[in-house]
Amino acid sequence: MNENELTSYWSEARRQIIIAQLGPIFLLTLTVAFLQLGLADTPLAVRLAAAGILLATGVLGAVAQIAAANEGAAVAQDLATLGTTSALGRSIVASAPWINVVRIGTPALFTVIFVVLLVALFIPGAA
Repeated sequence: MNENELTSYWSEARRQIIIAQLGPIFLLTLTVAFLQLGLADTPLAVRLAAAGILLATGVLGAVAQIAAANEGAAVAQDLATLGTTSALGRSIVASAPWINVVRIGTPALFTVIFVVLLVALFIPGAA
C-alpha cells in the first residue's frame, strides 16, 4: 500500500473508533438519567434487562473499537516502515502510542462506569 492509501485507511479506522464509542456513551448517559427518574426502584427483571443492554452494547463497542485501534496501529507501523514524507503521515506515526488509550483506557473507563451503574441499579440507596 502507498502512503495515500494508508492515510485513507487511518481515517476510516479513526471514524470506526468514534462510531464504536457513540452507542455505549449514549446508553451510559441515558442510564444515569433513568436512575434519576427511578430506574433503581423498578422490578428486578427491568434492572437486569438494563444491565444486560449496557453490557452487550459495551462489549460490542469495545470489540469494534479495539479492532479499529489495532488496524490503526498497523497503519502507523506501515507508514513508519514506508518512510512517510507527508506531514499527515508523520503525524499518524507520531500519534501511534496514543492508540493504547483507545485499546486499553477507554474500555477500562467504560467498565468502571458500568460497575458504578450496576451498584446504583442493584444496591438499595446507592442511586
